[in-house]
Amino acid sequence: METFVNRIDQVGVQERVARLFSRSIKKESKINALHTVLSMIDLTTLEGKDSPGKVKQLCYKAVHLHDQFPSLPSVAAICVYPTMVPIAKKALENTNINVASVATAFPSGMASLEYKLNEVKMVVADGADEVDMVISRGKFLRGEYTYVADEISAVKEACGKAHLKVILETGELVTLDNVRLASDIAMKAGADFIKTSTGKVSPAATPPVVLVMLEAIRDYYKKTGKKIGMKPAGGISKAKLAIQYLVMIKETLGQDWLHADLFRFGASSLANDVLMQIVKQSTSVYQSANYFSMD
Repeated sequence: METFVNRIDQVGVQERVARLFSRSIKKESKINALHTVLSMIDLTTLEGKDSPGKVKQLCYKAVHLHDQFPSLPSVAAICVYPTMVPIAKKALENTNINVASVATAFPSGMASLEYKLNEVKMVVADGADEVDMVISRGKFLRGEYTYVADEISAVKEACGKAHLKVILETGELVTLDNVRLASDIAMKAGADFIKTSTGKVSPAATPPVVLVMLEAIRDYYKKTGKKIGMKPAGGISKAKLAIQYLVMIKETLGQDWLHADLFRFGASSLANDVLMQIVKQSTSVYQSANYFSMD
């Protein structure tokens, strides 16, 4: 596979992030931004101790997240391990909340292609609307780019109608040059979204990494006319940071990407902080986190 490495000016990226994150936002715009963030959240539980009861509780939380504010949007999706897809699908019947599942031997990706494809076909058959796959980082770091691209293409085919989010695990890619190259490979191979992280490796989503991935999406769109989505995941728990990312999206990709169809936050606790901020903006009273379910 022929690859062209876009060399990244790390200092320039950091300076642009600093400028974007220094923007002040007026109250009305902040309220609109909080609503937008809420609609973009993939409410996530990916722990070894996950149980059917925990997944049912998470789905209940998603559906009843803000019963006291019925005008608020729902979250975009619930993201769970493969064996929990049928549980989530049943719990979310008659809602507009998607079921997403990690796959391809998440989080390591250390399995045969046959195993990975069987897992993808299983979650799709069980009702997953979205599949979050991990790339083979070891292969990528050894320069086996054709292998990585072919694997993504095969997973994309196995997804059928389900949307494919490709997790780069940027904390293991070492450099911003690698982040850009992995982004380009994933998009060309068929990714509907590119995603920063599994949430199991530190650092996860960082502003410079997110900006580099957004710029890759921008350049790909200019070349092909195809809009690819973006999902930062891991370490995003505060509404303030999420809103700063919205500013980055708008300045880099434009208004069209400010929608759950093209941008998501992978998070478990972000929804609570967003709700706290909405209540504060609406009532001028700051509520404790204890007022919201942590499950």
